[in-house]
Amino acid sequence: MNDAPTWVIDPLPQPSLPVVGESGRFPVRRIFCVGRNYAAHAREMGHDPDREPPFFFTKPADALVPDGATIPFPPATKNLHFEAELVVAIGDGGADIDADQALDHVFGYAIGNDLTRRDVQAAAKKLGRPWDMAKGFDRSAPCGPVHRSADVGHLSHGKIALSVNGVVQQDADLADMIWSVPEVISHLSSLVELRPGDLIMTGTPAGVGALGRGDSCVVEIVPLGRLITHIAVS
Repeated sequence: MNDAPTWVIDPLPQPSLPVVGESGRFPVRRIFCVGRNYAAHAREMGHDPDREPPFFFTKPADALVPDGATIPFPPATKNLHFEAELVVAIGDGGADIDADQALDHVFGYAIGNDLTRRDVQAAAKKLGRPWDMAKGFDRSAPCGPVHRSADVGHLSHGKIALSVNGVVQQDADLADMIWSVPEVISHLSSLVELRPGDLIMTGTPAGVGALGRGDSCVVEIVPLGRLITHIAVS
């Protein structure tokens, strides 16, 4: 007897990312994002950078955009912002993970760009509403290939930078995070059970700003290389 389900509509393809040096791909289940995890960015957004517990929002997995892609300027915004981020790929899930064991759950790391409809976010904040449509819109999660932690180590410091049309806009160090990667994993796993395939975008440094039609945005994290995203002219 065949117990495989039948579908009334065709399922969509599994969102995934390439893995550096391998033919196999990393299947993506959920995308969690840490808000205000660099003190200077918290200040530029008008918030106190004191070490409060981290908070999270999400993006749908099918918002992923591969390296080198050209994407349309999104609808319903006049203020599209870039946000350079280190992305953690979870390979071993769990709940209530101790920070001392958190890195054992990491498959690898990637470069991400948390695209944000800043005007939509500002309106939502003013009204006390969720940020979903500011953060989780179509093609809002450009992300590069995953590097296995066995190959690059666990990243706690190193350059993170972003340029638009060759002009540097963000330039910081991963060591500037308020909450480290192990602490982020531990805290998030106290709220939800992490599963293999989950991604965590770990926050952006200061210097966020606008992208316009025709712009090219490059995020660099040592030693992960670069993530390039182009905004279509029309």
